[in-house]
Amino acid sequence: MVNAIFWLAGELLQLYIYAVIAAVVMSMLMSFGVINSRNPIVYQIGDFLDRLTAPALNPIRRRLPNFGSIDISPVILILLLEALQLVLADIYGRIVMSGLAF
Repeated sequence: MVNAIFWLAGELLQLYIYAVIAAVVMSMLMSFGVINSRNPIVYQIGDFLDRLTAPALNPIRRRLPNFGSIDISPVILILLLEALQLVLADIYGRIVMSGLAF
């Protein structure tokens, strides 16, 4: 049971990392004009990714200084999520080593 909970948490964090990467790539493709943001399907995908990632990115963006047109908040968010995955793995390892896992 404990194994399943930590596995699910790790997988959800990894999916969120993929969503952040997809949002960054989609934003870059829209800004360079590679894909048309007026296309309804492209707009829906972009809107979904923005709604999914904006709540985590906005607090980071508020605390960062202005770097002009460079946005490094996705990199910081990915690093924080990876650190959270490491913390979860350490907690799980400590639970297993103490014999509490079943």
